[in-house]
Formats: sequence, structure tokens, C-alpha cells
Amino acid sequence: MRKLMIPVLVVALAIMLMSLFVIPEGERGIVIRFGRVLKDNNDVAARIYEPGLHFKMPMFDRVNRLDARIQTMDGRSDRFVTSEKKDVIIDTYVKWRIEDFGQYYLATGGGNVQTAEALLERKVTDVLRSEIGSREIKQIVSGPRNLNTLPSGEDAELIPEASKEALEIDGQRDIIMDNVLADTRESALTDLGVRVVDFRMKKINLPDEISESIYKRMRAERESVARKHRSQGREKAEVIRAQAELEVATVLAEADRTARVTRGDADAKAAAIYSNAYNKDPEFYGFLRSLKAYEKSFGSKSDILVLDPKSDFFKYMNDAKGVASK
Repeated sequence: MRKLMIPVLVVALAIMLMSLFVIPEGERGIVIRFGRVLKDNNDVAARIYEPGLHFKMPMFDRVNRLDARIQTMDGRSDRFVTSEKKDVIIDTYVKWRIEDFGQYYLATGGGNVQTAEALLERKVTDVLRSEIGSREIKQIVSGPRNLNTLPSGEDAELIPEASKEALEIDGQRDIIMDNVLADTRESALTDLGVRVVDFRMKKINLPDEISESIYKRMRAERESVARKHRSQGREKAEVIRAQAELEVATVLAEADRTARVTRGDADAKAAAIYSNAYNKDPEFYGFLRSLKAYEKSFGSKSDILVLDPKSDFFKYMNDAKGVASK
């Protein structure tokens, strides 16, 4: 009897160990019995096992562990056609997590993550293709317009017309992402049992041939702005130079006027002094003037004057008293 106890205990211990299973934190478990998902007591939804220690029927039950955390699906870049029949290349990502574990298990062929993301990516791409196809490129690449950032005054005049049009576009990029998120969330929850937490377009590119033409247009616009800046700079330089020349001419004219007034005042004062001196002794003044005239006239031995010796010019030379000869 004792010999049978040991095998019985070993078998019982093995059965007990086979009946236990552990669900780690961040995961959920469902049990498959005879190829079917084990339902809850109401036989409506799948029985979900929370993290911890649980029991199952050995050899009949199979436990599938499903990740309950938020997953990130980094979608591949895909080409979309806008309402203008132009191509854009958009790179997206989706945040999702399992909501209905039973539905997820059945829809993905046993909880296969790659299958789930492939189906989810197809849904996202279909909705996004519809949204992109109803809008123009300028609406897709632009966010909501912020009126506070629009320039005014002289700065607004320096912006090219194409750039002004871009500033006035009411971009719908955020609206597109919200619409894709809303439409995909509903269908993904119904068909796959997953909840789409977030959707974002992280990169929007244009094909190389379109990008090159856009770069050329942007370069031409920047060159136009640069030429306008240089033209305005030359215009302002001419204005400053003309103002400086005007100020110089004004200062010189004012200085010349002041000099002429001062010189005129000095000449008037000198004439007044001469007049006063002449009035005090006219005879002496005439004598002094005659001496200066003699000095200038006879400064050189080669000078010859043809004059009447009895003229008034020689009156002081003929008579010291200045009486002219008759």
C-alpha cells in the first residue's frame, strides 16, 4: 500500500501543477477547451483571466496569453491620390489595444499580432485614402490657421502672393486625423475587438518630381523677396544720401550767409571809421591818400606817367600845403 502512495502522490502533484497557470502583469488570458473559447457564466463573452494564479482542466484546456498593453503599429509609407489627382506619400502610425479578447482571438486566428496589424492597417488605409481623395494638397499639409501669426503692415507687403495664399489656407490635417480615428475605431472594435487609441500622420512627402518643382518655385519666391529687399535698401540709401547732401548744402549756405553778413558789418564799420577820420581832418586825409598813391605809382623806376604836372595828382608834390599850381 505504501508503495502505491508515492506514485499516486506524484501523479496528483503533476495533475495539480498542470492545472495551474499564471498570467503576468500587462497580459490577459483566455482558455481554449476542445478548440472553443471558454465562455463566462452567462455564456455570452469569453472568460478573461486577469493577472495572477488561475486553475484549468489539465490536458483539456489550453491557455492563450494576450498582451493587454497599448501597441504601436508603425505603418509603412503609402501613396495616396488627392482631389487634384496628385500623389502624396504619407507615413502614419496607430496606437491600439485589445478591448474584446474573445473577438480578437477569433478574428486574428489565435491572437496573432501580425494578422491583427495587417487587418487594422487595411482599415486605416481605406479610410485615409477616402479622406485624402476629397481634399487638395494645401489642405492636407496645413494645420489650423492661426490668425495671430499673420504679418501686417510693411512685413505683409514683403510676402510673395503664393505665400500669402498659403497663410490664408484653413488647413485640415487635424480634421483628417480625427475622422480616420473615429471611423477606424468603430469598425476595428466591431470586427477585430481592438480599440484604436490614436492615429497620426507623422510625415507627408511629395514624389521627387513634384518636390523639385516646388523647391524651384520656393527658390524663385525667396529670390523675389531678396530683390525687393535690396531695391528698398537702395531706395532708402538714396533718400538718406539726399538728406545728408541737403543738410550739408544748408549748413554751407548758412555759413556763407553768416560770413557775408559779418563781412558787410565789418566793411560798414570800417567805412564809418574812415568817414569819421576824414571828417575830423579832411586835409590830412587827402595828404595821406596822395602819399599812398605816390607810393604805388612810383614803386618801380621803369614806371612812366604821362600827366600834367599842374594837375591835382601832383599838388602835394609841388606844394607841401597841397595848393595846386595854376
